[in-house]
Amino acid sequence: SRISLTYSYRRVIVYFFWQKTEGNIKAEQDKKQIPKVFHNKKATMSMALKQVFNKDRTFRPKRKFEPGTQRFELHKKAQASLNAGLDLKQAVQLPHGEDLNDWVAVHVVDFFNRINLIYGTISDSCTDQTCPVMSGGPKYEYRWQDEHKYKRPTALSAPKYMSLLMDWIEVQINNENIFPTNVGTPFPKCFMQVAKKILSRLFRVFVHVYIHHFDRVTQMGAEAHVNTCYKHFYYFVTEFNLTDHKELEPLKEMTARMCH
Repeated sequence: SRISLTYSYRRVIVYFFWQKTEGNIKAEQDKKQIPKVFHNKKATMSMALKQVFNKDRTFRPKRKFEPGTQRFELHKKAQASLNAGLDLKQAVQLPHGEDLNDWVAVHVVDFFNRINLIYGTISDSCTDQTCPVMSGGPKYEYRWQDEHKYKRPTALSAPKYMSLLMDWIEVQINNENIFPTNVGTPFPKCFMQVAKKILSRLFRVFVHVYIHHFDRVTQMGAEAHVNTCYKHFYYFVTEFNLTDHKELEPLKEMTARMCH
């Protein structure tokens, strides 16, 4: 497949602004604003993430820029802004003069990559036996529905749900009719609706990981990364009203402590 973090040339300009968020992530970790940062486990975490990508086709690595291309040069410039130290609330705001659809498209692809990675880190403990139902605690159960095999909401194990979800999202973001990559091609009227559906379903991954597998995240020393990624996601979807508030309910109390 041709998923790309940068998405397209015209989106790379937007991606330049987005990359400043990475600087803030590092700044927040340096300030220890997120609890239980295990600095001595960086090597372990890096090895674990590599194992994720070697283990299962569902958890896909980010695509990189081709050296020597204009995208690669723009990417290097974006990397230079990593230490900008922007607050996450400010980082998600639409840059002046940029198109909202472009901004949302870049973030949808980015969050897909990041959340894929997060779930991959705990996937060895999320099995049909440990998680026979895709849920977020006893109050929330997520059933899968699509236009093909599961035309009615169907209860599935968490790993089966995750596999179908990631495959479905990949199809959406690779669909030129929904996520156009050619300069001058307008986004379809349904774009924002599809983006909202993708982001709402990705939020369910956070719910499942936090409620059922956060001990595994802590064991791997990855909680700082997961917490910051969650804050980034939450600020973004609430900034542009991209997720129904009812969808956010399972993590409401945690969010109140972490994001306010």
